[in-house]
Amino acid sequence: MVEIALLAFLVLIFLLSLGVPLPFCFGAGLMVMTLVGDATMKGMMLWGFGQLTNPVLLAIPLFVFAGTIMSVSGIAASLLKFVNVFVGRIRGGLGVVASVSCAIIGAISGSGLTGIAAIGPLLIPEMERKGYPRAYATALIANSSILGLLIPPSVTMIVYGWVTETSILASFLATLGPGLLIMFNFAVVNLVMARKFDLVLDEPVAFGEMIKQAGSNTVHAVPALLMPVIILGGIYGGVMTPTEAAAVAVIYALPVGFMIYKGLTWQSFLESGKESATAVGAILIMILFSLMLSQIFVMEDIPQALVEAIFEITENKTLLLLLVTLFLFLIGMVVNDITAIILTAPLLMPLMEALGVSPIQFAAIMGVTTAMGGVTPPYASILYLGARIGNVKFTEIIKPAMVLLLFGYLPVVALVLIWPELSEFIPQMLGY
Repeated sequence: MVEIALLAFLVLIFLLSLGVPLPFCFGAGLMVMTLVGDATMKGMMLWGFGQLTNPVLLAIPLFVFAGTIMSVSGIAASLLKFVNVFVGRIRGGLGVVASVSCAIIGAISGSGLTGIAAIGPLLIPEMERKGYPRAYATALIANSSILGLLIPPSVTMIVYGWVTETSILASFLATLGPGLLIMFNFAVVNLVMARKFDLVLDEPVAFGEMIKQAGSNTVHAVPALLMPVIILGGIYGGVMTPTEAAAVAVIYALPVGFMIYKGLTWQSFLESGKESATAVGAILIMILFSLMLSQIFVMEDIPQALVEAIFEITENKTLLLLLVTLFLFLIGMVVNDITAIILTAPLLMPLMEALGVSPIQFAAIMGVTTAMGGVTPPYASILYLGARIGNVKFTEIIKPAMVLLLFGYLPVVALVLIWPELSEFIPQMLGY
């Protein structure tokens, strides 16, 4: 059966490399396991649809809808003004604004696409006007959008907690430390790179005027800043479940968008609903097929066979973690992070247990590694969206994007592997 599972996996990878839509790729893997192996498609379909009725998954469409509303409601513009008043006048400050704003948006939407969708159209033209190369500005905002997958609440961590039966709240917190460190690294790398750009800086203002602007922008940003406070405070205060918090995020975003920032209209609201429904439909179809294939692998004891095969190669924990990270990175390059987690987390969890890696640290490993797929070709969905929004060629943003990954992102991936406290400290501090 191991040989059949390997054949199914190779068929899956081959079809993915050809650009075949994800559900068909996983469907082909399921057909191999059904026709050659002992799995029954009828039984797996019934099981898969039963899993999709889990209330935990309801948080995914709600967070997607909240993020879509936020991108057109004027909330993002308010956050930009709030952050810009504090760091916008220093050299490279607009780049710092991009990273910090994407982190805040990540604490609202739980998605990696919302940052570039909401921030990109506003900040990319402004950064170009101030002297940043347009390709660099696009790459910075696209890379910073990864923070939406790491700063809680995170859709990917909801899926991870669900498939591994790990506390979703603890999974949220596992990627918080790495996410904040990546945000800091991107800001530092940007400040260094900005030294070679011919930037136009804002005129300095008197201290009193700056205080006045800071106060005005802060007051204007309060409704937007309250969103992550309500969401995360409700979750970790035990008042709301993640699903209930996602519903509250949608309910809260509507009056804020319609009546306070007034960027939301009935037409844009209906368009947001249509866009969210399309995205959620695609996500749930991918979840269904990848979940069924993963479950078949588990039923056929593939994880145990994988553990035995890997330990025959080496028993060195550091080397094994590096191999797992490389494997997850390669998977993330061809499928989205949710699919990668559903497919590989059940397979690798027994190995992590054998190595003494906690489910919380493994959540951080999976989170930071698979999130890179959003900005690394051939998948690179966030980077492709950034190129479209920034109106630049994809080939132009590859170099600055890779520089940011090399110096801002990969060091954190290494720290997550060798320093468990980076991912475990905050959850343990809050009792998880």
